[in-house]
Amino acid sequence: MSNHHQNEDGVIEKPQDLVYQVEDLHKSFALPDGNRLTVLSGANLDVARGEFLLIKGQSGIGKSTFLHILGLLDHPDRGTLLLDGVDVQKLSRKAKAHTRAEKIGFVFQFYHLLPEFTAVENIMMSGKIEHGPLAWMSRKKESRERARYLLDLVGIADRAEHRPNQLSGGERQRVALARALFNEPSIMLCDEPTGNLDVKTSDAIHELIAKLAQETGQTMIVVTHDKSLEFYASRILALTDGGFVEHRMPSTPSQNVVSD
Repeated sequence: MSNHHQNEDGVIEKPQDLVYQVEDLHKSFALPDGNRLTVLSGANLDVARGEFLLIKGQSGIGKSTFLHILGLLDHPDRGTLLLDGVDVQKLSRKAKAHTRAEKIGFVFQFYHLLPEFTAVENIMMSGKIEHGPLAWMSRKKESRERARYLLDLVGIADRAEHRPNQLSGGERQRVALARALFNEPSIMLCDEPTGNLDVKTSDAIHELIAKLAQETGQTMIVVTHDKSLEFYASRILALTDGGFVEHRMPSTPSQNVVSD
């Protein structure tokens, strides 16, 4: 399913500025009994720059796998994936890692924070991965300042020196969001970002994600079961039978404003 529009002459037009172009994507996994589980079967999808895309679907249907493929953490069995016009399947492992660190921020259901480091140090780790240990050391002061700025942006500046076990679930997810933003990625991929949180905390995180997308102009792709995030999405898709169908498509992208 593509984000195409029909002009007055009935001609189907593609958006000019596409971040992702997915064509005929297939992915399956081997099962213990020798059979294979197919999760993607000819999936097609165009994602425009700055879009806030929500992906829904039953558990185990392949949503997370698809997100991992978009994030260059996994690869399809066959099909084409273009990121900013580049066929990522033709990139070397090193080039993929660089592209991932430079362009993509991840937020997962499980926060994946390093328990022995403080909140500010966990955020700074993104810079270490991107620039390498030597370059990172020379930029350590600058990195710490940016990490503190991001903690303030996500509303927990006062928790900078706390370790993960001293933070609530919502605070940990805010740290994870700040970490994902550290390298100023143009794309944010969120996999069930509030799956472990209570309703009140989930709503606060959803508002924060929407606000960040609005303020940064990032392309935001979120996999979630939570209906409350639908309010902010410009497009909602359902993954079913190995492909995408429009779950809801507003006549114009969502212009919902998130206030402070």
